[in-house]
Amino acid sequence: MFHFRTLDRGDLPLMHRWLHTPHVVEWWPDEALTLDQIIAKYAPRIDGEEDVRCFVIVHGDAPIGYIQEYPIAEDSEYTLHIAAAERAAGIDLFIGEVEFHHRGLGAPIIRQFLNDVVFADPAIESCIIDPSISNRGAIRAYEKAGFRFLKEITNAGAAEAQYLMRIGKAEFAESGALTPKS
Repeated sequence: MFHFRTLDRGDLPLMHRWLHTPHVVEWWPDEALTLDQIIAKYAPRIDGEEDVRCFVIVHGDAPIGYIQEYPIAEDSEYTLHIAAAERAAGIDLFIGEVEFHHRGLGAPIIRQFLNDVVFADPAIESCIIDPSISNRGAIRAYEKAGFRFLKEITNAGAAEAQYLMRIGKAEFAESGALTPKS
C-alpha cells in the first residue's frame, strides 16, 4: 500500500509546494520557506551530512507526503522521558497532498514506516513523536499506530506544548506488526 523512497534534490520543489499548503502550514508554520531555504535545509540531510533520514511517502505510484527519522541524542530533552540507555528514534511527518488528508492513512503509514525503517534497525528500541497538543487528528492517528502518551512538554521556541508519545519495538512486535520488509 505504502512505501518510502529516499528524498532527493529533485523532490525539493514538491516539498516547497507541500510546505505551503494550508493543512501543512497549520502544523509546520516554521517550514513555509522559500525554495532556496528548503534546499539549504534539506540538501545536507540528502547528502548524509546530518543524522536526519528523509523520505517521500508513496501511495501506489504517487508521492503523497514526507516522513523523517532521526536519532534521539543523549543530550536531547526527550531523553528525560525514555528509559536510561534506551536507543530511540524520533519521527515527524505530514501528508502533503490534500486529497489524501483526513482519509485515515496516518496510522497505516506510520506503522509501515516503523516496520520498514525505524524498527528495521536492530539497535533502535523505541520511537517517539511529539505532535502539538491541539493537533487532535494527528494524536488519534499516532494512538491508532500504537503510540502511547508520555508527557506534555514544551520545546524551546515552540508555539504550544507538545504531546510526547512513545512506542517500543517490543510493543510493536507484540501487536503482530513487525514483519520482514519485502
